[in-house]
Amino acid sequence: MSRQKKDVIRLERESVIPILKPRLVMSLANLIEQDSDRAEFLKLCKRVEYTIRAWYLLQFEDLMQLYSLFDPVHGAQKLEQQRLSTDETDILEQNFLTYLFQVMEKSNFKITTDEEIDVALSGQYLLNLPITVNDSKLDKKLLKKFFTENPHENLPDFADKYIIFRRGIGIDRTTDYFFLEKVDMIISRFWGYLLRITRLEKLLKRSSGRHKIDPKKQDDISSEADVEDLFVERIRLENMELSFKNLLSKITIQEPTFDRIIVVYRRESAKSKTERGVYVKHFKNIPMADLEIVLPEKKNPGLTPMDWVKFLASAAVGLVAVFSSLEMPNADFWVIFAVVSTVFGYCAKTYFTFQANLAAYQNLITQSMYDKQLDSGKGTLLHLCDDVIQQEVKEVIISFFVLMEQGKATRQDLDLRCEDLIKEEFGERCNFDVDDAVQKLEKLGIIARDSIGRYYCMGLKRANDIIGTTTEELVLKAKQVGEHSSDRAEFLKLCQRIEYTIRALYHIQFEDMMQLYTLFDPIHGAQKLEQQNLTPEEINVFELNFLAFLFQ
Repeated sequence: MSRQKKDVIRLERESVIPILKPRLVMSLANLIEQDSDRAEFLKLCKRVEYTIRAWYLLQFEDLMQLYSLFDPVHGAQKLEQQRLSTDETDILEQNFLTYLFQVMEKSNFKITTDEEIDVALSGQYLLNLPITVNDSKLDKKLLKKFFTENPHENLPDFADKYIIFRRGIGIDRTTDYFFLEKVDMIISRFWGYLLRITRLEKLLKRSSGRHKIDPKKQDDISSEADVEDLFVERIRLENMELSFKNLLSKITIQEPTFDRIIVVYRRESAKSKTERGVYVKHFKNIPMADLEIVLPEKKNPGLTPMDWVKFLASAAVGLVAVFSSLEMPNADFWVIFAVVSTVFGYCAKTYFTFQANLAAYQNLITQSMYDKQLDSGKGTLLHLCDDVIQQEVKEVIISFFVLMEQGKATRQDLDLRCEDLIKEEFGERCNFDVDDAVQKLEKLGIIARDSIGRYYCMGLKRANDIIGTTTEELVLKAKQVGEHSSDRAEFLKLCQRIEYTIRALYHIQFEDMMQLYTLFDPIHGAQKLEQQNLTPEEINVFELNFLAFLFQ
């Protein structure tokens, strides 16, 4: 089966560092020759993580406390207990959204624009029905007020009702016979040919909605495109030439996916009660052309305008043929029967195609709920908070390592060196966020600038001394003291009275559990296990350790 032309989408590379932090740290440490320096570097990595985690702790706690008031499940009850005025509640809503958008930005999520959505929906993949949002069921005040007070560029048309964040790009492939789709495509091409002949195509285009952008044309005119951008090919049925030979064979179609999608919205309030719940839903591996499955408050799909055109045109052609046959002096019953049967069969085919598409749509919705929805509400926020910490830590570690190994550098040189290191040592590409990394390093006090503005780092031992001993290290040290030590008893007693110290103790355990789970995650776990180069016995030990943590 040959394709008529390639359908390629150009995507900007993102700032996400797609490398596990343990692998990153150990790989960089192994590049250090001196054992003493390697030990100091590993200590520095731990202290950097503990310090950055402490920086974000209060901000994340405020975020979670605010969300508890706007949780769609129990938020209304907690709001009643607070006895807040309407104005006070409005202020807290806006504070929550401000924290949420800050965390989204730090997690490298981007707001989808109209152009990106047009490109994504410029073709079809598995979903072949027009899906629209029931605007009457969505609140239009919350997000409109937020964006009025906090302007953003390139907001989509629906930004007053809901927001779609996206991060990461993947590939989804499906192999099947696609019998109905092939037949429907042939008929659609025939009808397209008739519309062009009758010049009805221009009329239909004028009555259609927003103009959809052809990603191929966009690529053609983007002469200044970054050579480092990512190019992803779409392989779709409508771009393939079908023949009688391959109508009965399996084919593989391909569509780029949004690796992570987060949708934020609020439902419209009922007349008797004001709705305050804010929905935050997290999805994975959503095909771009099927982006509609994550839309909130979807309407039940119906026949497309093209289907109605086919129905009416078929009926008109059939009636004309029947009346013409009846007016003939020697009307042939079998000719009339053949014409009526053909028209009826085509209408039945259109109806059953719609029913098949509807069943596929319901299956996709079910799959999105069980397989593609990662989490919602508080679980999504906790995941985002951990994402922020992991990305910040990796940025700081890579930047410091480059300055330590390669010497002084300007900000631009440091950016390029970090990207080259990630590409050479790990085979990954990303748009490294050097500004954020430098800001954190300066805040930690472990880098400085010379007289001509180049950055340089402190020695490893000096850097560790500047950061100092962290609370987590004190807790770990206390656990290692003997059982009968009075100092240990007093210290643990003190720790139990300090909330953040107890939290720090649990952070270590939870981090171990999360790192273990990344190896057995059904989505990316297999790939990460391969990167670790572990033996089957070591994998079995890690599996048992993960289950032990989980049951605890």
